[in-house]
Amino acid sequence: MGNVLERNCVRVAGTPGARPMMFAHGFGCDQEMWRLVVPAFEADHRIVLFDHVGAGKSDLSAYDRAKYNSLRGYASDVVEICRELDLSDVVFVGHSVSAMIGVLAQQEAPDVFGALVMVGPSPRYVDDGDYVGGFSRTDIAGMLDALDANHLGWSTQMAPVIMGTPDHPEMAAELTNSFCRTDPDIARHFARVTFLSDNRADLPGVTVPTLVLQCSEDVIAPEVVGRYVHEHIAGSVLTHLAATGHCPHLSAPEETAAAIRAFLPG
Repeated sequence: MGNVLERNCVRVAGTPGARPMMFAHGFGCDQEMWRLVVPAFEADHRIVLFDHVGAGKSDLSAYDRAKYNSLRGYASDVVEICRELDLSDVVFVGHSVSAMIGVLAQQEAPDVFGALVMVGPSPRYVDDGDYVGGFSRTDIAGMLDALDANHLGWSTQMAPVIMGTPDHPEMAAELTNSFCRTDPDIARHFARVTFLSDNRADLPGVTVPTLVLQCSEDVIAPEVVGRYVHEHIAGSVLTHLAATGHCPHLSAPEETAAAIRAFLPG
């Protein structure tokens, strides 16, 4: 497996000795997606960036299908990175599926984490009884079939929808390129693990101050889902962003950084 910091292409920046902030990317993305938000926190935080195994510049040889058959595999990596860097009181900022990875990491190592920031979280994407996740079982099956059949075609079609910024096609292009760079076999597996996950039962176990950032017109994590997350994590703060789409850290970095800053203590 080699060194954990090399495995996950960990980069540490910001201010040594300051409160650590760890930024975790979503499906089909990598740590570069945070480049517009991170500078707002470098002066008073120790910044930790990384790529999930299978993404970005991580060590693809470390991809173990059995380990990563559940989001808990990714959560254990997060904890391992924090332990290797001797971090505590970490502010974990997770986008999309990484918001739930943060929930699981905090569950595994409550001594490591001091706050959670969840950007566009969804504990379950598939509708279930009274629960609205935003997708029917048929929707998800169709999406996964399309990804299986044509990874590049799926990426080109889905990225603009996920990005949700029709006035800024260059942002959709960046997300498309990020999706296309991902190893297709790993992308297919991670998509199944992500979109078929159900972490609703894990939400009440969150014991740290939590911010839920909800975008406008987010097709992946609609407003009803953000409210569900907020209602099931005691004491959490729900902040609605004017930013549209599912990637506000790319489309509206100033608004995203300001919302996180307002949530963090002085």
